[in-house]
Amino acid sequence: MSERIRPLIAGNWKMNGTSAALNEISRLRELIAEARRIAADILVCPPATLVHRAAQIAQGDAIALGGQDCHASRSGAYTGDISAEMLSDAGARYVILGHSERRAGHGETSAEVRAKAEAALAAGLVPVVCVGETETERAEGYANAVVGDQVTESLPDFAADAEIVVAYEPVWAIGTGKTPTIDDIAQMHRHIRQLLVDRFGAAGESARILYGGSVKPSNAGEILSTPNVNGALVGGASLKADDFFGIISAA
Repeated sequence: MSERIRPLIAGNWKMNGTSAALNEISRLRELIAEARRIAADILVCPPATLVHRAAQIAQGDAIALGGQDCHASRSGAYTGDISAEMLSDAGARYVILGHSERRAGHGETSAEVRAKAEAALAAGLVPVVCVGETETERAEGYANAVVGDQVTESLPDFAADAEIVVAYEPVWAIGTGKTPTIDDIAQMHRHIRQLLVDRFGAAGESARILYGGSVKPSNAGEILSTPNVNGALVGGASLKADDFFGIISAA
């Protein structure tokens, strides 16, 4: 993890959590206060129904809130969708875009992810753009090409002028308990970094690249110490404040 880039530890609650889950935000706030000094930025992305209340509980800058998706349009006849402006109004500062579960389950293309990232930036949100290959694509030697195409096609051209986060999540490691080797993680993050530098120059050097995929307290330290890993996008382990804080502490 580069010393000059402050890490971001992000929790993606996915479709989990009702009002009772807000207690975990309160607990996380307590743990952070007890620790006094945290060497990372902390982000929690609960379901959209909880963003506003979670932001009120979090209070201040210790915990940022984010959405898990947004529509590319500011408003309109899009039943069931949520705009970046709505998320911002609810208290979100970030939004996850292009997660593999959206790409696979909802057929989202990189072009659509790019349009959503543009909408997020226009609303003042920081996009966390997810990329990653399937197990078959890795086994057949296409991992770099697949991830490279996703990075190239999902990021807006003007990303150099605004904060944007890339999250590398090998699809086969999400929620499976499997993780790539540290060498594999280092290689892919180096590949992504070079793509960002080639396209955005100095902004690409300072952009945060997160790793996601079965991150837990027991492996977080080793993953977060890997070159060009500037934080983590955490799934299941972020649902319980104590587990999530174990990962935060590793940073």
